[in-house]
Amino acid sequence: MDFRLTEDQRALRRGVRELLGRLFDREALRGAVDEPSLDRGLWRELGDAGFFALRLPEEEGGVGLGLPEAVLVFEEAGRVLLPGPLVATHLAAGAVPGAADGSVVVTSVDEDLVPWLDEADVVLGDVSGAVQVRSVDPLTPLHRVPGTGGATGAAEAALLTAAEQVGSAQATLDTAVSHARARSQFGQVIGGFQAVKHLCAGMLVRTELARAAVWAASVTGDAVEVAGAKLLADDAAVRNARDCLQVHGGMGFTWEADVHLHLKRAWVRAELRMPAARAEEAVAAGL
Repeated sequence: MDFRLTEDQRALRRGVRELLGRLFDREALRGAVDEPSLDRGLWRELGDAGFFALRLPEEEGGVGLGLPEAVLVFEEAGRVLLPGPLVATHLAAGAVPGAADGSVVVTSVDEDLVPWLDEADVVLGDVSGAVQVRSVDPLTPLHRVPGTGGATGAAEAALLTAAEQVGSAQATLDTAVSHARARSQFGQVIGGFQAVKHLCAGMLVRTELARAAVWAASVTGDAVEVAGAKLLADDAAVRNARDCLQVHGGMGFTWEADVHLHLKRAWVRAELRMPAARAEEAVAAGL
């Protein structure tokens, strides 16, 4: 099976990267952190660009692409830490009026958590008794709903979340390498130190392994492969962010650096859409 991207898929990825670079650059990210709220204008622009209707048939007003293309798009969203219930709204396109064009924000009960409950127009699942909890990620407000489990569209949701994790892992890898090439200590760039080289090499291996698993699962649609991909992607996103902090040294732990935002988002995503314990059980049962 050939997993190389087609020219159309590469063009899609380039186009989404350019779009998000325009709509949600670093200045917008830091602004969102300072004043956390869902940007409705951004949400509608994403809808106009086909982000949510990507997999709807063209005769229904969608783009007519498949899950492999959606994975590429969500990887780019993860790379820039695009906030909001992206997965839930994407999965609701075609079923919930307004979701496809971004005029309606949809969230869902995920395990026992509900992201962006106060900002959502439509909530899929029973949220009676929901209590707001403090989220480690300033751009993912959370409510907890006792006595629930699972998620709407569990396998696809887990895979798209894994794709976001891969994008985040790539971003922290790129950040670490860039810093290692520019930062000097003891008369040479720190990228020349063996310990830093090993950190960056490990980040690259984790990212590529997770990406390969996510892409493969998007083609096969196999539930066990999705569970394995989520495990690998969660591990890559969390460990890469930690190693990126290590490469940056003390400055990596400051509020002004973006590295901690990737780590916090990775922690939250790892608890959503098939967390490790459930993914491990799925893989073990499949074996």
